[in-house]
Amino acid sequence: MSGPGTGSDAVSGKWREIFCSTLRRGARDLGVSLTDVQIHQMACHAAELEKWNRRINLTAIKGPEDVAWKHFLDAVAIGPFIHSTSGRFLDMGTGGGFPGLPVKLLNPEIRMVLMDASQKKIHFLRHVIRMIGIDGIEAIHGRMERLHNDASYAGRFHGILARGLADLERLADLAAPLLAPSGVVYALKSPGARIEITASLKKNWVIQWDEYELLNGMETRSLARLTPK
Repeated sequence: MSGPGTGSDAVSGKWREIFCSTLRRGARDLGVSLTDVQIHQMACHAAELEKWNRRINLTAIKGPEDVAWKHFLDAVAIGPFIHSTSGRFLDMGTGGGFPGLPVKLLNPEIRMVLMDASQKKIHFLRHVIRMIGIDGIEAIHGRMERLHNDASYAGRFHGILARGLADLERLADLAAPLLAPSGVVYALKSPGARIEITASLKKNWVIQWDEYELLNGMETRSLARLTPK
């Protein structure tokens, strides 16, 4: 089944050039080294996102620089904070594949599951996975709650990623049944999200809060790491 944009290169060479240049510069500013292969893979993902988004609403973020910064570099930036470069990871509410797909590209030994309640987004991600040709990753359709009683997923994940899905307490409730022993929830947040830390959350979880800057220091982002006590 062909997707939007199939049959013609709807994204220009100039678009790709700007994306790759922004990605390289941003990664360097973050202190993260990207290989040429990783840049090519992320550029393929980005180009398909741009093409498909013209027909299907996958993201409100458009244009090569914004896509590089607000999708890919936001995911790349959390790389140094991830406790394991192997094991099984889940990206809850992945949308267009963020942060899970870039995190997988940076850590090939991770076995990644991308999950979203939107069938059209999962269809897009399966297309991208086939196009890039990477192993150890799958995209599944559904809601988080249905995994809680599935022996293939319950208690199986060493890391669970989420960006903009829910407040911290709700994320913790969704993630807890799926975490393996010593597993970690990684929630990408704005700095103001500290107000989501409740007494109940502090009672049951070890919470680490890290901040990083994007857009040449013009935007501050936060990463909340939750580990069950």
